[in-house]
Amino acid sequence: MKDTGVLKLIRRYLEAGMMEGGIENARSEGTPQGSPLSPLLSNILRDDLDRELERRGHRFCRYADDCNIYVKSERSGQRVRQSITAFLEPRLKLKVNAAKSAVARPWQRKFLGYSMTWHQKPKLKIASESRQRLAEKIRLALRRGRGQSLQQVIKGIHPVLRGGMAYFQLSEVKNVLEELDGWLRHNLRTLLWRQWKRVYTRARNLIKAGIDKVRAWKSATNGRGPWWNGGASHMNQAFPKSWFDRMGLVSLLDTHRRFLSVS
Repeated sequence: MKDTGVLKLIRRYLEAGMMEGGIENARSEGTPQGSPLSPLLSNILRDDLDRELERRGHRFCRYADDCNIYVKSERSGQRVRQSITAFLEPRLKLKVNAAKSAVARPWQRKFLGYSMTWHQKPKLKIASESRQRLAEKIRLALRRGRGQSLQQVIKGIHPVLRGGMAYFQLSEVKNVLEELDGWLRHNLRTLLWRQWKRVYTRARNLIKAGIDKVRAWKSATNGRGPWWNGGASHMNQAFPKSWFDRMGLVSLLDTHRRFLSVS
């Protein structure tokens, strides 16, 4: 690199002290944690890889140290994997993580939390691992909300929902969003059933929500657990999606549709 401005900036980052116990100490090695220096150095170092892939005519996507290379056959994929490994390790002194590397169909792999469908004209979708991580974040938010009102629980979940949807707004497949929305409402109905506790309270609240008296009492005394009742027809009828909309619950699918309409 010959850009003196960038080189001076890198040096200033490397020479910056680090705080330990409120005292600034000189740095002898490594890069400042949380600074933009690491991704900058990563891109500088891997620029040679980008140029090599372009020289070979490969189609690829790279973000930091995550890279997908697209070829026409498994045989080509195995060959490219070996040759790129041979390029990275001796020349750039970078170790390829064999456990995370694979030759596979595009829809069998993920990139930055996304995957794609198997269609001739593929569509971006949320990868299954990303869906599980998002569901786990929602589950943790629900757990933190135990003992709170439903309104407070919904308020606590919103940052997770909005953050997840902002990141996955490029998804073109809606079924994952529909499933997560339905799963979340199921959890919230289960929470309501748990909070009501007594048979009389459950029957009274079901009647108040529009369920006829006979059915309300039959549902309240069915002896089933909270999760079963949270997904049962009486709770779905009493508290449909429109009810949660009025409560202000963020819908992943509706938010995604708004993103599409704006774009």
